[in-house]
Amino acid sequence: MAQNVAHTSTLPLRCRGGIIAEKLRSFKRSSRDPPMASRPPYRLSDFDFTLPPEQIAQRPSRERTASRLLHVAGNRIEDLAFTALPDLLAAGDVLVFNDTRVVRSRLHARKPAPHGGKVELLLERIVASDEAWMQLKASHPPRPGAHIELPGGASATVLERNGRFVRLRFAIDATLENYFDRYAEVPLPPYITRAPDSADDERYQTVYARHAGAVAAPTAGLHFDRPLLSRLSAAGVVLAYVTLHVGAGTFQPVEAEDLSRHRMHSERFDIPAATVAAVEAARAANRSVIAVGTTSLRALESATGDCDLRAGDAETSLFITPGYRFRIVDRLLTNFHLPRSTLLMLVCAFGGYDAVRAAYAHAIDKRYRFFSYGDAMLLERDPNSSPGE
Repeated sequence: MAQNVAHTSTLPLRCRGGIIAEKLRSFKRSSRDPPMASRPPYRLSDFDFTLPPEQIAQRPSRERTASRLLHVAGNRIEDLAFTALPDLLAAGDVLVFNDTRVVRSRLHARKPAPHGGKVELLLERIVASDEAWMQLKASHPPRPGAHIELPGGASATVLERNGRFVRLRFAIDATLENYFDRYAEVPLPPYITRAPDSADDERYQTVYARHAGAVAAPTAGLHFDRPLLSRLSAAGVVLAYVTLHVGAGTFQPVEAEDLSRHRMHSERFDIPAATVAAVEAARAANRSVIAVGTTSLRALESATGDCDLRAGDAETSLFITPGYRFRIVDRLLTNFHLPRSTLLMLVCAFGGYDAVRAAYAHAIDKRYRFFSYGDAMLLERDPNSSPGE
């Protein structure tokens, strides 16, 4: 597992369970499996499943809170409405949201004549006033030095390539932010096969989004509207926030059957001091910390060194697979994820491999809606994934 975290400031919080070993312990699937010491490690194919195409949500529900909620605690599964969430929480519990804001970031471009050809660009990160890293899709990717024709009569030059990503220098008569806002489109995930429309400008964005920078929505948060947030606050549930800007790397598939060969793309995050204080108070009162989405969870776990949660901003390439010991998060609210994805691996690590696979089979059987605009799951942490003493 890779973790790349460099904080600019710190505010420590002692987590439960004491100091844990850096080496991750083996993860036990069931009592019928071989002993932990001899069980083979999980591989990419262990996270595959078949989903009927009609269960991939192509549009959001009519109302944000109208989705379903599957509550999973080990082998106990309960079908609920999302509006039942406040009944599953207690005063003093902390919900940690990712308040990143999705930016228009997908451009349709072309290679110049005589060869031409379509180019699709997805913003990864702006690195200078006229330069950005972007994920590029083309039949024949352009080499460094090549030019790309952009909408609005603009152009860009390829400075360098790194796998699926290119660094571009833009020739435009505006800031990059203004150019993207005018000519780019909402970056709906590739499994949503329709073109984005005006409704996506609102619905592919959480109601509490405030810090622009993501190219994909933290989709677990899409289920919340302002009345539900107010209801939670009135019940004594604490609402806290982190910021993790989801990058284009979130769409990159895992290609190696041996998971130890996969490297996560780095993403920027920030943990406010107020969030550390909220988590500290919940710990002192023996209340739960609930991550709203895998991005919030990764930010919290990435900001935890030697069991201390630290405030500040950093980069993370943390790759969570079964065997990881969670140090901060007690419960996870999340959507249903793609097969063979790093997000499904994280969820299996959190709730237990067998429990999550059984929950997914149940969700498919009960016709839950999957992926970004789909239904939600509240997952209790598997005791085997807690820190050791």
